[in-house]
Amino acid sequence: MRRIRCCVIDDEPLALELIKSYVEKTPFLQLVNAFPSASSAIKTIIEEDIDLVFLDIQMSELNGTEFARVVPPHCRVIFVTAFDKYAVDAFRINALDYLLKPVNYSEFMEAANRAMRWFVLAERANSGTIEKEYIIVKSEYKLVQIPIDNILYIEGLKDYVKIYLEDTGNYIMSLMSLKTFETGLPPSRFLRVHRSYIVQMSKVRLIERNRIVFGKQYIPISDTYKTTFSEYVNKHILSPLREE
Repeated sequence: MRRIRCCVIDDEPLALELIKSYVEKTPFLQLVNAFPSASSAIKTIIEEDIDLVFLDIQMSELNGTEFARVVPPHCRVIFVTAFDKYAVDAFRINALDYLLKPVNYSEFMEAANRAMRWFVLAERANSGTIEKEYIIVKSEYKLVQIPIDNILYIEGLKDYVKIYLEDTGNYIMSLMSLKTFETGLPPSRFLRVHRSYIVQMSKVRLIERNRIVFGKQYIPISDTYKTTFSEYVNKHILSPLREE
């Protein structure tokens, strides 16, 4: 794992210098630059392959939550703020962590280590050296570990996802988009079949009239994903399906 390339963004000079100093004395972090506003950081974040941003939320011009929504997908965010009322926004954006000012170095290191673990796992997953056995999601302000093999399907509901489990027949709800959740799943095991549904294909037992059947639950296969779904099924079926 290479060093994590970081930027710090905060319109309070003292807070900016403090987090900057924390980054500089942490061996596995590399400070690329520090900025007094989100608008002044945009060019660097987009063009210089930044991995991680320590980002204040309440800033003039462009606030942190707005900025976090436009950073590149590979760039992760740790919010640093004086107000805990933004915690729900941080969960919605799927930030790696949320630090309340004043931040001491011990708290900073906990967040930095969490980021390091995330990047190490992401690099291993992208290189194919590991197959994920479980995922961890935020649910009702708790972290819940879910074995990958227990997931039947995932339903997207605007800002939330419902993760339906095989063993219990229940679901876990988490505050994130279905698109964000999809990036954390092994693509060899999960398939998007509808704008609102992702299915673990090894758990599919019955397909009926362009629908996947899980007990009494029917998952529609939309026209957008029908070709991809048919290609997947054709690899495992004795007599290939014909598209109508």
